[in-house]
Amino acid sequence: MGKEKATKRFTTFRQDFAASIVVFFVALPLCLGIALASGAPLFAGLIAGIIGGIVVGSISGSALGVSGPAAGLAVIVLQAISDLGGYQVFLAAVIIGGLIQLMLAVFRAGIIGYYFPSAVIKGMLSGIGIIIVLKQIPHAFGYDLDYPGDLNFNQLNGENTFSELANMLDYLSPPAILVSFVSLSILIVWEAYLMKKAKLFNLLQGPIVAVLFGIAYQLVCQRFWPSWAISEGHLVSVPVAKNMESFLGQFMLPDFSAFLNPEVYWVGITVAIVASLETLLSVEATDKLDPHKRITPTTRELYAQGIGNVLSGFIGGLPITQVVVRSSANIQSNGKTKLSAIIHGFLILFSVILIPRILNLIPLAVLACVLFMVGYKLAKPSLFSKMYHLGAKQFIPFIVTIIGIIFTDLLLGISLGFAASILVILRENFMNSYYLKEKKVDDGANRITLKLAEEVSFLNKAAILDELNQIESGTFVVIDMSESVRVDYDVLEIISNFSQKTAKEKDIEVEIKKGKIKIDQASF
Repeated sequence: MGKEKATKRFTTFRQDFAASIVVFFVALPLCLGIALASGAPLFAGLIAGIIGGIVVGSISGSALGVSGPAAGLAVIVLQAISDLGGYQVFLAAVIIGGLIQLMLAVFRAGIIGYYFPSAVIKGMLSGIGIIIVLKQIPHAFGYDLDYPGDLNFNQLNGENTFSELANMLDYLSPPAILVSFVSLSILIVWEAYLMKKAKLFNLLQGPIVAVLFGIAYQLVCQRFWPSWAISEGHLVSVPVAKNMESFLGQFMLPDFSAFLNPEVYWVGITVAIVASLETLLSVEATDKLDPHKRITPTTRELYAQGIGNVLSGFIGGLPITQVVVRSSANIQSNGKTKLSAIIHGFLILFSVILIPRILNLIPLAVLACVLFMVGYKLAKPSLFSKMYHLGAKQFIPFIVTIIGIIFTDLLLGISLGFAASILVILRENFMNSYYLKEKKVDDGANRITLKLAEEVSFLNKAAILDELNQIESGTFVVIDMSESVRVDYDVLEIISNFSQKTAKEKDIEVEIKKGKIKIDQASF
């Protein structure tokens, strides 16, 4: 038994280690790109990635979630740095945001994540998948003006997702296209064919091979065919420290005097709210993607994120959230436990210390192809078909969320999907609050039975009021509440007004079957 456990533990470690390398390659350009878009030092993104992996990953109860800097906060950070007058002042806001997250954990605010409908979460995953593919196409063709990891429709360079695709056609890079073609071929053949042939190909992930190809291509071309080498602007750009002293010099403390500035607290509140929402949504999405369907303790997740943000703010890092793209890459690479997230954090740390120049040989085109695969798996056509066949109640919020994410941004898209879910529920309540059965009696007079459901809330007022107003004069009406368990006072008030006033004015006879419902006799 002990031997079996050891073997299983070793197998899990191998799978986690292989997955962590893929997550590392996905996370590296995202950390740098988000820092660039935020107007922060590039190293600030790496700090957030390191802490998100090692610290948050260790504390979190999420088996497969990966944390780091998030694109959804880039615009907020950029504006805050400008308004507050400097990055070190902003770091104080990051610390405050982390402390607020710790308070949210104390009050168990993590439960908020459970109130987002499944259709919206699935729409979020598919929307992110589509936007990843659309955003990475220019990078695959060698047009890299938009930062890696951007998920917003309107870009910081003044373009949008679709206009960027049009502009790309004027700046095509043959070397980048060649690298993309070969890399994508490696990824597809590896997953569709080789992984099914031998265990070795499951251990050595396709994205790792594609990245090694990209580095080899760049080295060979720099040596023998310089004209076919990828230009520096289309490569990963990790800050290179000359020695350990200069490396440590890239860390920075916050401006502690900023804690006396009220504006810093408002920014901290904003960071805490947005980061917490993105984290809770990512947790829900990651748990749905988890093959083992493990449930992440959300309160503990907020606690882990709070600790991570306090530490990140103290040493110069960007705000941290759990991130869907990196978490999805982890799951798709067969990560099994949170060890993969932790190892990826150490890989970022050690690589920027030991091999930054090698990292700077990686073409962004290769990483774009890796993200193509992530995006496709998040937005498989079969999911659209499945959601459609589940009916309008599931499909409408699903598709609204996707469209919202593509044409706005992540949080607004999810808000639109959530609003669509509420509207669908309201319509369901409107339609299902009662049923109407009309009969003819011997003398030909109309007799209508209005039977209420078990639960009737104020949301049903409009439907019931509309039906009562349509009843013609001379009708005998039975309002049957005999099977109702709860009827809101708002509805009882409508029935009371109808029976005592409207019915008498229209010569309508009303019989009320109260059943178990307690009704104020003075009202009827």
